[in-house]
Amino acid sequence: MKVCVGLSGGVDSSVAALLLKQQGYDVFAMFMQNWHDTEGTLHGDCEWEEDKFVAEMVARKIGIPFYFIDLSNEYRQRVVDYMFDEYSKGRTPNPDVLCNREIKFDAFLKAAEKMGADMVATGHYCRKEPALDDEGHQIMQDGKPVWRILAGSDPNKDQSYFLCQLTQDQLSKAMFPIGDICKPEVRHLAHEADLPSAEKKDSQGICFVGKVDLPVFLQQKLKSVEGDVIEVYDAYFSESEQYKFIHDTLDSILADGSLGDVNLVTDYISDDKSAHSEAGSFEGGCANVSVYDFGKIAALSDGQLKRLSEPVTYGDIHFETETYRSGKHHVKKTRYKENPYGAVVGRHEGAQFYTIGQRKGLNIGGHKDSLFVISTDIDKNIIYVGEGHRHKGLSRSCLRVAPEEIHWIREDLRMEVDEIRRYRVRIRYRQPLQDATLIMRENGLYILFDAPQRGITPGQFAAWYAPLENSKEASDSLHPDTCTEMIGSGVI
Repeated sequence: MKVCVGLSGGVDSSVAALLLKQQGYDVFAMFMQNWHDTEGTLHGDCEWEEDKFVAEMVARKIGIPFYFIDLSNEYRQRVVDYMFDEYSKGRTPNPDVLCNREIKFDAFLKAAEKMGADMVATGHYCRKEPALDDEGHQIMQDGKPVWRILAGSDPNKDQSYFLCQLTQDQLSKAMFPIGDICKPEVRHLAHEADLPSAEKKDSQGICFVGKVDLPVFLQQKLKSVEGDVIEVYDAYFSESEQYKFIHDTLDSILADGSLGDVNLVTDYISDDKSAHSEAGSFEGGCANVSVYDFGKIAALSDGQLKRLSEPVTYGDIHFETETYRSGKHHVKKTRYKENPYGAVVGRHEGAQFYTIGQRKGLNIGGHKDSLFVISTDIDKNIIYVGEGHRHKGLSRSCLRVAPEEIHWIREDLRMEVDEIRRYRVRIRYRQPLQDATLIMRENGLYILFDAPQRGITPGQFAAWYAPLENSKEASDSLHPDTCTEMIGSGVI
């Protein structure tokens, strides 16, 4: 079998190529250039040239052919232009997910096939296996075998989330040679083989672009326009009809015997300190105890679910001005009157440059705790912020994926309308999996989390996973998140 390795110059793809060569495959390497511009980037002008040089040395060391391909036009059209368009609408895309779907396992795959490749391999930390039925036979659909994506064995490096938009056709031609290896072992193998990439640092930032100053990068196409930063006070939520609706609706569907009032604020500080289900008994794809009652959820109308998934907005916070005289010369000045619901606390350079949950780049002092972006209004060019990670505007319990944005990796497990299932979900890379109930309706797929989630961001991807049942690996694993299969995903 002939395998093309996407060799990036990093240690992960290098070891992937090394292992395939050792396993007897007919391997060749291909380095792809996807980006030329340097505006807004925080690295040297010729980083891709250095990566190419290292990749070529790795190929020579392993003893495999090396080729170069320029996919920058495809990358700009299918990833970067989409990224600019999403930011212009006040949404936050994930270019790494798009790069895998549109470039690595599409444009790059097609180029590799033209050179005779049967499969394409990458250095992703995830695993691929045949989907088996109860009798151990591979599941077939439309005459083709069904494959599944499993989380990588290294809980600190699992990259399955970035592959959440792959199709069965793409997956059938993909190989992930290091998915069952932990990062330290990958480094060890690279050192042992004396690969030039053994000490190379992991890449950061946008796939193939690198670390960027996001506002500067986006200003290539999006105009910078100053606007107000409005801090929202806690008092606003006691008067918000939407917040009351969310509270009362969630309270009404709590399972009998659940403890007290419904919780609307996340109980963790960051993804690294996030609470998630412990390993234990699972049923239907998730921990078998939910805080919500399935029957009560089923009784909610499509309209109620849609409203439940909508965030609180703050467009009704208005400010009146008053004049006053200041200093010994009594100079006449204007200021905002005090408002119990909020205050104008600063200025920004464009609401489209900010994302929900962001705290860096606001440059606003005078607060005990950090300020976080809780909402953006692109039409009015306003950013709304809240103080502290427990601010009520930072947490949400329900999100919606529009019908046209629902993607099933396992088409054979597609949910039917009115079906309710339990899965484990993440809404960003490296977030520990969160227990949730998925509800399929005519107007979309709803994800109702057991615990409120911080920073649910429009434009990002939600990916849902099921635990590996009756698996020796699952019982032996030290971390429950690695014992999961990714079932599907969708744009929030």
